[in-house]
Amino acid sequence: MNRTSERSNRYFTERQNDFESSARSYPRRFPFALRKAKGSWVEDVEGNRYLDFLCGAGTLALGHNDDMVNKAMVDLIASDAPLHTLDLTTPVKDRFVQTIFSLLPEGLRENAKIQFCSPSGTDAVDAAIKLCKTATGRSTVIAFSGGYHGMGHGALSLTGNLNAKNRVMNLMPGVQFMPYPYSYRCPFGIGGDAGTAACCAYFERLLKDPESGITRPAAVIIEPIQGEGGVVPAPVEFLRTVRRVTKELDIPMIVDEIQCGIGRSGRFFAFEYADIVPDVILASKAIGGSQPMSVVIYNKELDKWTAGAHAGTFRGNQLAMAAGTVVLERVGQREFLEKVMEKGSRLKDAMEKLRSEVSIIGDVRGRGLMLGIEFVDPRTEKDLMGHPQASGTLAAEVQKRCFENKLIMEKGGRNGSVMRCLCALNVSDEDLDLMISVFSKVVREVDESVR
Repeated sequence: MNRTSERSNRYFTERQNDFESSARSYPRRFPFALRKAKGSWVEDVEGNRYLDFLCGAGTLALGHNDDMVNKAMVDLIASDAPLHTLDLTTPVKDRFVQTIFSLLPEGLRENAKIQFCSPSGTDAVDAAIKLCKTATGRSTVIAFSGGYHGMGHGALSLTGNLNAKNRVMNLMPGVQFMPYPYSYRCPFGIGGDAGTAACCAYFERLLKDPESGITRPAAVIIEPIQGEGGVVPAPVEFLRTVRRVTKELDIPMIVDEIQCGIGRSGRFFAFEYADIVPDVILASKAIGGSQPMSVVIYNKELDKWTAGAHAGTFRGNQLAMAAGTVVLERVGQREFLEKVMEKGSRLKDAMEKLRSEVSIIGDVRGRGLMLGIEFVDPRTEKDLMGHPQASGTLAAEVQKRCFENKLIMEKGGRNGSVMRCLCALNVSDEDLDLMISVFSKVVREVDESVR
């Protein structure tokens, strides 16, 4: 093969197809090989530039190769500081912990403990479940339909999506799923405030009913904004109900902020919209400043496990702590979060306007720069809520055409019907306008094809 072909996307993707697992996912939708990345832009080996509104599935809160983040890592390497420390402490680790604790809500800040886990958010989920089972002496866990908590054996059992579960036998037992408010596709066929009230009543009644058949669980785990489930924000009233009931029944409440946290929603933590204080917070993705790290932050009253109860070789990633501190210090500023809200409002308003002009967008939802656009097929029969059926096919076509127009976005939600915004939180106004322009053009083209 000649040198020119070896610099082509096709050369690298065909080689990847030969040697990499069939479980790979993103290369199937984005068939290119990356060479460079800066801010909200990536460049492939052929020199094509793409606007990245996926950004490592929300991991890159400040975009690719942020100057301050990179400087923190380069300075650490140049200092000969240890880069791998297991769970031994260092000045870098101490500063990271103090920074994240300073951003916790009052009531947890003064009573917090932190467990550093292996790099993936999945490990934080498994660690939190172990922690709560140890502290309570109970064995079961309540999760919610549409939730996503990872691909590990324990975390997968708490995840709603069936495609990942159907062929994996004997997942962790003792998981009870409950309905999660989703106004556009309400599990009770009601929607709006009435649908939220029904979810609240069902949750409370089932846990307090002596004939429910459900024993008191070790924990309740919830995403304040469901990410992979289709960018579905939990209504404030629902989060408050879950917090009140779990507190009344002495059940630890775990909030999974792995995707929706660290400023993504316009608040530092998405649960802050409900003005609640959970018992356990899970954080990963953006918290490592582009490097892999996950943590469990919890009330010290739950700290009942013994030495070595949860371990992991790569829980001492000093590069992630140095880079993560930069992200926390910048994203945690009120002015920064206000800009996230401003940009999120601009984007949402543009998507709502587009929805009113086409037939294939059913719903636009989210908070801050975590936005979901649900695609529907107007030719299908309407559901109990009076909405056309969700269409993963149309969403996939929109995604494909966006990529052809040099815009990267990911799908999610039921049947893969929801296009999601997970751009850099400091995305420029110009790049935001370009995304709106490209996406709107593509959606109108696809809409025209089904009329």
